[in-house]
Amino acid sequence: MLPTEQDWAALWLTLQLASLTTVILLLLGTPFAWWLANTRCRWKAVPEALVALPLILPPTVLGFYLLLAFAPDGILGAPWLWLTGSGLAFSFTGLLIGSILYSLPFVVQPLQSGFEQLDHSLLRAAATLGAGRWSQFRRVVVPLCRRSFLTAITLGFAHTVGEFGVVLMIGGNIPGSTQVLSIALYDHVETLDYARAHWLAGGLLLFSVLLLLLLYSLNRRPRTEARS
Repeated sequence: MLPTEQDWAALWLTLQLASLTTVILLLLGTPFAWWLANTRCRWKAVPEALVALPLILPPTVLGFYLLLAFAPDGILGAPWLWLTGSGLAFSFTGLLIGSILYSLPFVVQPLQSGFEQLDHSLLRAAATLGAGRWSQFRRVVVPLCRRSFLTAITLGFAHTVGEFGVVLMIGGNIPGSTQVLSIALYDHVETLDYARAHWLAGGLLLFSVLLLLLLYSLNRRPRTEARS
């Protein structure tokens, strides 16, 4: 049995969610990772621990507290309702905020690791040649840390595609609005529609394997070329 129209809608919604989450995390996570990699603040461990929290925190715990925050009288839901006239819980915007928080370490940590290994003497050399900070970052940091950026993009996107607990808690299961692939798969299993569940599960498995193979292949290529 082929996937239904609702399954294709869930696929499109998942791709939208993963793409937007990855782009926003790159925009917000890159300067944050740069600060973490270069700061000498005594309390650096605190933001690092908060970033890493989703790695060990059960998704339903984060989803539960986000659901409370997104409620019409919640700390985020109330001002959002006043500004837009619509609720934040059980909406695509709510899913996006939850995905950004839950996928944060998968983007920030690879970038931070790459920035920490960067030879800062190259930046000082670029500065003596008249390059500004933005030019230094664009022409020196990004090329030298491209593997870290590639890893961050791949992991952030893939992790968002596979989210379940957080999106179920704050988004529910609304077809065309908040039903992503992982929720659609759960829906098929609940109704014992294993044929369509196999399509979705197999597709997600194949996607994950191919993405990881691509990532490892691209990351090993520079080393191979350097040895030759």
